[in-house]
Amino acid sequence: MIITKAYKVEIKPNNKQKTLLNKTFGVARFTYNWGLARRIELYKTEKKSTTAYTQSKELNAIKKEQFPWMYEVSSNSPKNSLIDLEDAFNRFFKSCKSSKKVGFPKFKCKNKSKESFRFWKKRFIITEAYIGIPNIGKVRLKNKGYIPIENVKYNSATVSKKAGRYFVSVQCTIEIPDITKNKETILGVDLGIKTLLVCSDGKKYDNPKNTYKYEKKLAHAQKNLSRTKKGSKNFNKTKLKVQKLHVRIANSRLDSIHKATTAVVKTKPRYIVLEDLNVKGMVQNHCLAKAISDCEWGEIKEQFGYKSIWYGSEILGVPRFFPSSKMCRMCGQIKENLTLKDRIFVCDGCGHTEDRDDQASINMENYGLSTLGSRGIKACGESVRLLEKSDLGAISKNQEENSKSDRDKDSGLI
Repeated sequence: MIITKAYKVEIKPNNKQKTLLNKTFGVARFTYNWGLARRIELYKTEKKSTTAYTQSKELNAIKKEQFPWMYEVSSNSPKNSLIDLEDAFNRFFKSCKSSKKVGFPKFKCKNKSKESFRFWKKRFIITEAYIGIPNIGKVRLKNKGYIPIENVKYNSATVSKKAGRYFVSVQCTIEIPDITKNKETILGVDLGIKTLLVCSDGKKYDNPKNTYKYEKKLAHAQKNLSRTKKGSKNFNKTKLKVQKLHVRIANSRLDSIHKATTAVVKTKPRYIVLEDLNVKGMVQNHCLAKAISDCEWGEIKEQFGYKSIWYGSEILGVPRFFPSSKMCRMCGQIKENLTLKDRIFVCDGCGHTEDRDDQASINMENYGLSTLGSRGIKACGESVRLLEKSDLGAISKNQEENSKSDRDKDSGLI
């Protein structure tokens, strides 16, 4: 099976290479803004659009006279910036015809926008110890041997800068052994706040709560930043400290999510059952907004989506308003007055008592079991179908109309 995979690793450029990298970032940003301004001007005067290829030819014609400093960096960087601009316009025009809205492309700011540039496969060389970047030379890799060299086809490489550190992400096409479909086993996975993942087989993966862990340090650094004069040297030094703390929080969170999702898919269940969560609506609860954002449920679903393909599993989607925690798994009775404070579920009908997270995962497993025989079987009053990664999270219109009360939001937090 052939897959596309990206390998991101930190690079260690010397002072001269850092200067050239920063210049390339600036040229890429300038080219994007120049192309955007030209497109806006062209539409206002002639009511026409243009392409990245046309703009690239136009830029090459005036570059020698108006922008001679652009010759200090590789010509591949501005070309890719214009391609990125064209992709941004295509997404904007496509969203105008759909319900999912994408904003009009904006100009990039030096102090706020992401610093990065991309170049194609024929313009760089990779070994175990270094990567050769056009017009910059051989740059050392921090982790030697991480990027594969044999039996791989490189597509592109993106160099970026974050919190004073430089990274390169190499996108390549590799071939992995064909995965035979696993046995007809099913695993329900409940996403939560107190516990990150609760599986129906009894395994639990704790939430490290990285935002809360670094909250005091981050508040102290931001307080110092607010007391410095904007644009001064002390401002830039303190700003770098704040950025490093944010990067540490993000990396710690991503590391824990990768470990948890990999451990789940390595058990090789045939189906993994995940519920659709209305995260946008749930963060409206300001008491839980920070905790919900720290869990990164969207990232968890995305990782399950591509990792399940690698290990021969499939994702089953459960409707958004399925009462996974409020429904007794023994008798099926729904407890309407269950609140978030009630961590132990006690059924009013049969008296069954169980941890609400464990019960939610088992309910989702049972929900998915009803689909193993044939698709579209009625289970707990609603239909279940096999979802692809692209439509994971989509629910039917009938399910949206049936439940719109406040209790539906509570069911997604469990």
